[in-house]
Amino acid sequence: MFDSLSTRVQEVFKSLRGEVRLTPEQVEVALREIRLALLEADVNFKVAKAFVDRVRDRAMDQAVLRSLTPGQQVIKIVRDELLALFGDAEGGLTKHAPPPRVVLLLGLQGSGKTTTAAKLGRWLARQGRHPLMVSTDVRRPAAIEQLSVLGDKADIRVFAPETMDPVARASGALAEARSKGFDTVIVDTAGRLHIDDALMDELQAIKNAVRPSDLLYVADAMTGQDAIKSAGEFNRRVGVTGVVLTKLDGDARGGAALSVVSVVGVPIAFVGSGERIEDLELFHPDRIVSRMLGMGDVLSLIEKAEQAIDREDAQQLEEKLRKNEFTLEDFRSQLRTIRRMGPLESVLGMIPGLGNLKQLAENKPDEKQMERVEAIICSMTPAERRDHTIINGSRRRRIAAGSGTSVEEVNRLLKQFTEMRRVLQMIGQGGGAGLGRGRGMKLPKTAPRAMAVPGKKRKKGGPWGLIKTR
Repeated sequence: MFDSLSTRVQEVFKSLRGEVRLTPEQVEVALREIRLALLEADVNFKVAKAFVDRVRDRAMDQAVLRSLTPGQQVIKIVRDELLALFGDAEGGLTKHAPPPRVVLLLGLQGSGKTTTAAKLGRWLARQGRHPLMVSTDVRRPAAIEQLSVLGDKADIRVFAPETMDPVARASGALAEARSKGFDTVIVDTAGRLHIDDALMDELQAIKNAVRPSDLLYVADAMTGQDAIKSAGEFNRRVGVTGVVLTKLDGDARGGAALSVVSVVGVPIAFVGSGERIEDLELFHPDRIVSRMLGMGDVLSLIEKAEQAIDREDAQQLEEKLRKNEFTLEDFRSQLRTIRRMGPLESVLGMIPGLGNLKQLAENKPDEKQMERVEAIICSMTPAERRDHTIINGSRRRRIAAGSGTSVEEVNRLLKQFTEMRRVLQMIGQGGGAGLGRGRGMKLPKTAPRAMAVPGKKRKKGGPWGLIKTR
């Protein structure tokens, strides 16, 4: 979402890093580029102007201009001011609420409230909570059924009374939670415009009936400044405690995320970063800013890995590596684990130095190539996946036909898998010690680069088969 803004800002930083001393004129040129980048990213013009003015006041300080590392000083100032745009409030729900906690989701039609309700329920369940969901959207066709389907998918209980009165449905869910021991009630409301007085009165009646501790405005990040204006009106008429930005993984310019705190005056609580039920994250301003500035987001990467990787499976894989028993079956499992962590571009964007994936040019990761690799492995028999050495010419032709690929692609995968096993064997036997010393081994410089093989030049595509890397 922030690709365009991130690219522009990083280009400005590159020009500053090359200067031994900065002049006021150079700072003004850099600030003009940053201001244009913010406006093109659909940041509110008042917010952009105030941001640039604050950066100018701090960057023009003589201590910065005469510093031995003036470029780094300006980068730090920009980072600090970006963090200030997002506010100091931590993401998530309010800290203290009487049980059962009631979370009211509100916003415009099509912003993703129903999907967000299921995602929020799944997120709460991972925190050890016991949520109950209810839909009060009696106007949109199949809205109640949609929440029921999503509830089954997320393994979250959905309260479904026969009444079609929105206030009665919300009150009934609260009574159900108290009697059955649910600690959180998630109320999904109908989409409405803030100028629709009848619907706004209905929303106020639901609020009075269940007394929510959290009123989350669900905003589609792709609607830009319109979402911010609407959020401000909802906050004025009903009261909003936080904002949920959905579709953050889309190609929107990102200005809404940078403007919402300053314009609306409430913090961003959660961000939706994908279509899966698991793709709801706490909003961490420092992590978002780090990604924007190309500094990576290692903490989020670790959290995604912990959710996707099973500890027992990891221990079994370690044993197989030590015994040189890594098979194509294990390789397929690892590919699926990576895909569970989310889109490959998003995962690599969290690695420091790879925030701007456009730098990968034509070799940037392709999800479809991962699917082709998995298709080739799935077309093998269990015996072939356990022992790839038995795959002869006729088997390769059968595998290629079954996976919809070519024999050359199958040959390439098998050859590179053999090279990968050789490297993993050396790492497993020596624990990584001695690599690169007297063996012709070159260690990778960055995470997605392919591992080098003794006495071999690194093949294009690396040991990940058909997955192109840098």
